[in-house]
Amino acid sequence: MAQFTVYRNKSARTKATFPFLVDVQSDLLEDLQTRVVIPLSKAGALTKKPVSHLTPILQFDGETYVLMTPELAGVARNDLGAAAGNLSDRRDAILAAMDFLLTGF
Repeated sequence: MAQFTVYRNKSARTKATFPFLVDVQSDLLEDLQTRVVIPLSKAGALTKKPVSHLTPILQFDGETYVLMTPELAGVARNDLGAAAGNLSDRRDAILAAMDFLLTGF
């Protein structure tokens, strides 16, 4: 499991709203049985304009998504679906959003 890997959300309760989960946990913590993830929501599904620093717009799998940083969560490794890709090319935007969530700037 590598940092910034995107997984299909297999939760029946949330996958319609958040079809993908981005693993943001450090690779140094590979042995833990949990992963910290941020869900992706389709940009067109949002009714309010997102805060750009907190919820950046990302392109993935030919679609436009919003990184829903305020929805950051810990999940069990076996609750993650299949790997669908990687967003390591957007590392700076993802880390900036997490930093803004935690520090406010």
